[in-house]
Amino acid sequence: MELADIVAGVDGSDESFAALHWALQEAVTTGQKVNAVYGWTHSWDMGERPETDAEWAKIHKLITMELDEWATKASAGIEFDRDKLTLTSVHAAGSTALLTLGKNAQQIVVGRRSLNRLARWFLGSMSDSLVEKSSVPVTIVRVDAVPEVDEEESIENALSPNGSDPQLVDELAAESQMLGNTVMPIVVGIDGSPVSQRALAFAAEEAQASGRPLHVLYCWRMKSLAELADRTHAVPSKEEAEGYAQEFVKSEVGRAHLDPAIAVHPHAFHINPVKGLLRASRYANRLIVGSRGLHGLDAMVLGSVSRQLLDSAHCTVTIVH
Repeated sequence: MELADIVAGVDGSDESFAALHWALQEAVTTGQKVNAVYGWTHSWDMGERPETDAEWAKIHKLITMELDEWATKASAGIEFDRDKLTLTSVHAAGSTALLTLGKNAQQIVVGRRSLNRLARWFLGSMSDSLVEKSSVPVTIVRVDAVPEVDEEESIENALSPNGSDPQLVDELAAESQMLGNTVMPIVVGIDGSPVSQRALAFAAEEAQASGRPLHVLYCWRMKSLAELADRTHAVPSKEEAEGYAQEFVKSEVGRAHLDPAIAVHPHAFHINPVKGLLRASRYANRLIVGSRGLHGLDAMVLGSVSRQLLDSAHCTVTIVH
């Protein structure tokens, strides 16, 4: 199945170079086309606002040349077919341009700026705006999006204490060290909701296209597990709860009808979802989760798994609606 295009936002910043570089690498693996989109306004350092068609054409030409230079810089070291790269400059705010041009894309890719949570809420963030408004998956790339894989101890530290799975540690260590960073797994978090099923389907699509193993993580607490199991009259034992959690994640994977060619590893952890997925992000190539739709003040006060992962994950994060 041919995947739709990747739309990447660029603006000349280090973060946007990282995003475009990531998108081009992804496209080399999957065969997709990439549309590098630069949304600009006259408030940028371009002198006086153009008044005539000729002045606008001159500005557009300068922007196109700069966009081409950015693409050349971002594609350094990547054997990407430039015929599959489209350069688009739009006289509009960056988020508006990406939402408009990316509405039919397979995913929108942007870089993550280094703002703390309070500054992000007050000052705003393109990635936050995209996550809230986009109808397609949004991938947020860290500048240092490809973590180094050292010795096994680093993976053990990432997964312990609280709910670490020795078998999972061994599997991921072996996979990560097989060919270096190139085979680090895709990790998807699920919780049984419809949006987590969409996240699982998207993650499987990405794993199949990239040839990476897929690890499906269900991070549970006794309360959330009881709600799923509809246990209203009795508190299950720890062994019973763990057994149910393992069966639950396996059933979710089975319900998704994934291609048998994908190396899928389902796991259940008795750990807070944010804490568990943040630990997983230390050794994952990419973390994929669904968004439950909290925005603005609600997300800040009540908390949102996807928002906290966006702020703190150690790898590239994709948010699926």
